[in-house]
Amino acid sequence: MKELKILYLYPDLLELYGDYGNIQVLRYRLEQRGMKAIIEPYSIGDSAPYFKDYDLVFAGGGADQEQSILAQDLVQYKTEIQEAITNGVFFLLICGAYQLFGKYYKGVEGNIIPGLEIFDYYTEAIADRKKRCIGNIIIETELNGKKTKVIGFENHGGQTFGITNPFGTVLLGNGNQFCDTQEGFFKDNVIATYLHGPLLSKNPELADYILQTCLHRKYQEEIILSPLNDNFENKCREQFI
Repeated sequence: MKELKILYLYPDLLELYGDYGNIQVLRYRLEQRGMKAIIEPYSIGDSAPYFKDYDLVFAGGGADQEQSILAQDLVQYKTEIQEAITNGVFFLLICGAYQLFGKYYKGVEGNIIPGLEIFDYYTEAIADRKKRCIGNIIIETELNGKKTKVIGFENHGGQTFGITNPFGTVLLGNGNQFCDTQEGFFKDNVIATYLHGPLLSKNPELADYILQTCLHRKYQEEIILSPLNDNFENKCREQFI
């Protein structure tokens, strides 16, 4: 039986707007195809994870307070995380986790939360706490050479700058900054995005892209995922759009 080993980072701190649903969707879509998902959580105080041992690393969104707490813990794994990315481990990062993999996050009060500096982008919150990029969002991205609409929900005051490899083009909503044309970050085996909702329940094609990429890397063979009955999900997508 084929299987994927998934590391779920800080499930107790990074779980806004149903982000845990992404883990449930990945498990479901593997099990429906006769494959197994091994989900291992990690949070502050747990034994150190060996990032290179996993096929996929997932981290969800959190508020400024949670980010400042876990950033101090996460930084000790910077070298291991960089090695895992270089070795092809897939990383799916939502909102707060997306921000932490950049240079830094600057809060409303001017406080700096250092990032891992894995990537060159950075995030700064605007002074007006009431002004946020919030609401439903649609972007267009390219998966395996095919243009695909990705839908979700964004709610962030931070504005992310310095993106050279966006996840997609904004069709509706804000994106990395207010009224931006770009959303998220996508490079090789890393997808970082502000889209909650959870992301993968609304986008089965994206979920399968991630699974197929992970399976191909692990088993070094072309793996074609058998189609699932996504009629309900696709009807929801049509209605949403």
